[in-house]
Amino acid sequence: MTAVRPDIAPKQAPEATRFPTGFVWGAATAAYQVEGAAAEDGRTPSIWDTFSHTPGKVHNGDTGDIAADHYHRFRDDVALMKQLGLKAYRFSISWSRVQPTGRGPAVERGLDFYRKLVDELLEAGIAPVATLYHWDLPQELEDAGGWPQRVTTDRFADYTAIMAGALGDRVTTWTTFNEPWCSAFLGYGSGVHAPGRTEPASALRAAHHLNLAHGRAIEVLRDQLPAGAQTSVTLNLHQVRPLTASAADADAARRIDAVGNRIFTGPMLRGEYPEDLLADTAHLVDWSKLVQDGDLAAISRPVDVLGINYYTPTLVSTPEKGESGSGNDVHGASEFSPWPGSEHVAFHLPEGKARTAMNWSIDPNGLYNLLMDVSRDHPGLPLMVTENGAAFDDYVSPEGRVEDPERIAYLHGHLDAVQRAVADGADVRGYFLWSLMDNFEWAYGYSKRFGTVYVDYASQRRIPKASAHWYSDVIRRHALPEAGLS
Repeated sequence: MTAVRPDIAPKQAPEATRFPTGFVWGAATAAYQVEGAAAEDGRTPSIWDTFSHTPGKVHNGDTGDIAADHYHRFRDDVALMKQLGLKAYRFSISWSRVQPTGRGPAVERGLDFYRKLVDELLEAGIAPVATLYHWDLPQELEDAGGWPQRVTTDRFADYTAIMAGALGDRVTTWTTFNEPWCSAFLGYGSGVHAPGRTEPASALRAAHHLNLAHGRAIEVLRDQLPAGAQTSVTLNLHQVRPLTASAADADAARRIDAVGNRIFTGPMLRGEYPEDLLADTAHLVDWSKLVQDGDLAAISRPVDVLGINYYTPTLVSTPEKGESGSGNDVHGASEFSPWPGSEHVAFHLPEGKARTAMNWSIDPNGLYNLLMDVSRDHPGLPLMVTENGAAFDDYVSPEGRVEDPERIAYLHGHLDAVQRAVADGADVRGYFLWSLMDNFEWAYGYSKRFGTVYVDYASQRRIPKASAHWYSDVIRRHALPEAGLS
């Protein structure tokens, strides 16, 4: 492991430029992306194990079998977090590591890994933030039908009770789901994520059952956690913009907002599904039968914090005659196809914007607008930016350094957006950078690097990038430097 550069005492930032007292600085990862040890200590396959081992599903045939080997190297990784000055670490739990079949008793060896990880974090003065589900459903539950089946919500409630019992005395912030939109629509709609199904009706059913599982998990957590513990859910809300001011493009934006955002915020935060969503999808799902008595009351159990993940805005229009609705090779196109109504929407890249290695446009104002929109629509609800970051084509120089000025500029711009939103009244309580380290980037395999710590996958050597040192300086300052570079 390469040591972090020695601390340099930062100049005290003016009070007006500092982040609020208590603002949490963290970084995030996900179990399948970093842990490895895919078949150790009782762990059984998840849908991502199956998907990544299916030829043609993941770039270069990559899998998460080893990933960043965090399972074996977590103590060194926590030591690195401490050197960087992180105040919180957002990690997810591998369901099939602790409950291999998705039902029945837990495997103590699996629980012990998370107990040791949490203890190590607390010893280092880093707050553990646990996510119960980051896309890795036990394969046995998928074989039984997966998220389109209502019974999966029962299994998730049982799993939640196991984890609350094992870690509830030490973990005080719990997230039920990370980006349930991806689980539903990428997993069961477009098929670009595990389990790789292309069934629009199943995607809608999965969305409802993910909502219901969230509500049931909140009930379990409220019942088992000590007073003062916080509950949350993390949504990748789409910052949707119409290409023009036309009524047709406004309707395209409405459709994406309905199936990308309000299908979750409606039931979770308002206790109802939006009428336009129900109308748009009535030909696929009988919502009167799918949503049973008591479901909406369960789904809308209050959370203490709403997590928001943001990377890039979504620019849409109504397709011109002869134009394929979802065929554009831009962010959003493949993700929303097939989905109910996709033929009515075309996706675009904004002109004049820099792009990341994912071909996503860089627009910090999108994060500012998203935070302000959520604050306006749901006043009194505290927010956390639970993922924000960028992939670039990083490499190690002959001197052994990884310079990533593009990532520093990206982070500076988006943290500035957070600060502006706070100044304008948004109750944003913290920021978790994605990601702590390079890792398995889902269907892209190891071809995309989001980390601020470079991972040499052959040796598993960790090399903090220039952005890691920059972020460490921001944490020490509790403020942004005057320029993009500290």
